[in-house]
Amino acid sequence: MKLTSLSFVDQGVIPKEYAFGKIDEQRHVALSDNLNPQFSWDDVPPGTQSFALICHDPDVPSVGDDVNQEGCTVSADLPRVDFFHWVLVDLPASQREISEGEWAMGVLPRGKGGPLAPNETRQGLNNYTDWFAQDNDMRGEYFGYDGPCPPWNDSIVHRYVFTLYALDVAKLPIEGKFGGPEAFAAMQGHVLAQATITGTYTLNPDLAPRQVG
Repeated sequence: MKLTSLSFVDQGVIPKEYAFGKIDEQRHVALSDNLNPQFSWDDVPPGTQSFALICHDPDVPSVGDDVNQEGCTVSADLPRVDFFHWVLVDLPASQREISEGEWAMGVLPRGKGGPLAPNETRQGLNNYTDWFAQDNDMRGEYFGYDGPCPPWNDSIVHRYVFTLYALDVAKLPIEGKFGGPEAFAAMQGHVLAQATITGTYTLNPDLAPRQVG
């Protein structure tokens, strides 16, 4: 199976239009367009009954003490953990494309609804649900896609891994609200094939020029 995108190339920079946050010279970060990227796929294995698309950032600091703090830098040596940006399941077996902005357009404070989504699909909670839990203006349940917004003082460029899974079930065996770990657990034993495309993104102005090209 092969996964491609018109929005960015594999191992290339994700344009700010697909991000939750963008660089702001005065405030470090401003809200961005937050469009979901475009994806298409082919060479689907026989027996596919549905697809799942999951995006995660494996480079999130495991400790947040220095995150977005003036005069501090998040060390490259700090252990990193996963942050899920999109968990979309039960895509029909006949589908071969996701359009730009089809699932997300703009930042919605307090999040988008779910898990039920159009065309009998479902979307899981992304980790902005946890990130904004203590923020009175932003806290809520963030279902579906919300794009990159890494710490503006991080010393590394973050990777965003979009993986499409071809599954042998029409409906993922999971109920109620779920996130990335629960979706992964439910997919065990049902994956016929998978394909990945990875993009990079940073809000650190000192690192951004290194991404050119």
